[in-house]
Amino acid sequence: MSDRALTSTTRPAATTNALLATLTRLLSQLLTRSNTSKLLGAYFLFILFKYRRSVYGVRPRPELKGPPGLPLIGNFWSVVSKPRNTVLQRQTKNHQIYGKVYAVTIPGVGRIININDPEMLDHILRVNFWAYEKGPRFKQSLEPLVGEGIFGADGEHWKWQRKLASHIFSVKAFRQYTSDVFCREGQLAIDYLNKAADSGEALDLQQLFYCYTLDSFGEIAFGQSFGCLKDPSKEVEFAAAFDRLNHNISGRMISPIWRLKDWWTGNDKQILKDREVVRNFAFRLIQDRRREQQQAKGATHTPDANGRKDLLQLFMDLSDDGEALSDDMLVDSVLNFVIAGRDTTAQALSWTFYLMHRTEVQKDIVEKLVKETDDILQGQDPTYESTKKQKYAEACFYEALRLYPSVPKNIKTCVEDDELPGGIKVYKGERVGWSPWAMGRETTIWGPDAKEYKPERWLGGEKFSSAKFNAFHLGPRTCLGQQFATIEAITIMSMLAQKFTFELVDPSVEPTYIPSLTLPLEKGLLVRVKRRVNGAVSA
Repeated sequence: MSDRALTSTTRPAATTNALLATLTRLLSQLLTRSNTSKLLGAYFLFILFKYRRSVYGVRPRPELKGPPGLPLIGNFWSVVSKPRNTVLQRQTKNHQIYGKVYAVTIPGVGRIININDPEMLDHILRVNFWAYEKGPRFKQSLEPLVGEGIFGADGEHWKWQRKLASHIFSVKAFRQYTSDVFCREGQLAIDYLNKAADSGEALDLQQLFYCYTLDSFGEIAFGQSFGCLKDPSKEVEFAAAFDRLNHNISGRMISPIWRLKDWWTGNDKQILKDREVVRNFAFRLIQDRRREQQQAKGATHTPDANGRKDLLQLFMDLSDDGEALSDDMLVDSVLNFVIAGRDTTAQALSWTFYLMHRTEVQKDIVEKLVKETDDILQGQDPTYESTKKQKYAEACFYEALRLYPSVPKNIKTCVEDDELPGGIKVYKGERVGWSPWAMGRETTIWGPDAKEYKPERWLGGEKFSSAKFNAFHLGPRTCLGQQFATIEAITIMSMLAQKFTFELVDPSVEPTYIPSLTLPLEKGLLVRVKRRVNGAVSA
């Protein structure tokens, strides 16, 4: 163990010893007072001793290692005092110190058992799936954004939403999306980059990817583009409000004082304002669709010539016990799928381009990607079939997701007593957390080069299990859009590789992230772009 690790573990021990000495002195003083005072004092000291490293009322479990807590309030102080944009690094460090399992206790939340082991994760998310749920706290904390939608749903309510959404994620649909929507929106992105190449000015590539994925998903899922790519430099009110809302509510899950903090900072007012903006936008989508149907005299809305129903129409056609879904439920569904269809892929693309162009990376990674693209596409637009052949592009994308997963941490609530592989007990009401970010950097899982960006690790013939590479979750809640996102990402990567080369403005600086449900780059990804001319770079 490192000197720093030893210091971090011995310092709390010294604090505990000092506390016990203080309690002993208090006890000796109380023994000289009345019997009532003695009884109350003894009981108080017993409670202090029992919960000396844990939250009051949470069953002490000394067999579980973890960062030492304070009497009665557990790990409250570290939660409220440490910067939120270092939580992933802290989780990774805790696993380095305490191993593949460590626990913390937080007032109002209880015990969180953090795991860093593929077998345990497979048990929770697949083998004993029904013993773990999102839970009411998750739903309550994130309600302003996810409402009654699929991200916060459990049980039958989750099951029917997932079944319905699966209809738009078919291979037949992929072919239509790739040859039509992805390439059309990709061309708008190219038009914007051409202007940036002419001016020589730096641009935010993450913002461009946000525009690309939002417009693409809007057209596919809701029948209309959001129009972001008309001018990616302009702020879209819906997108800005959506991002603020995502960030502002994400810390609620483990914060014991989020209501007080939101009130003190005025965050609660901003949340209400942004909630109204995004919900009104989604409501207008629904009203527009209903007007279209009325104008067509009740004809079923079919976004393309093949009669395919989009996601919005599938939900609008759904009946729950004979009644159509309410507008509020439809709005919740729209917003939940915007998270899935816009944020995750755009951020994954941004981290991919960062990793491929940073100072430490091997320069032949970009060269290999460009060569594969040129060899397979021969100057043509990508198709569904071509994206399936571009194994190196897929490897670049998945390797970025391994290190910078779009959902970097997650948590479930145990609803019945359980036992994890290795004999770790999990009691009803306790929570189990895991961090794909930390797992992606774990040498016992990925080998001594775990922290290196090496697309080649995906080309060795080994098919990594979903428990090991869990960026798309696993088990019954495996991401429906995994293939959708992969094809979308390879399509735009290929279109850009055919036309441009990119240079990071700060190639030696690792971007910081904004703490949210997903993993956005805090300051975007500033790049300068140049055109390729006959395989070379134009000056």
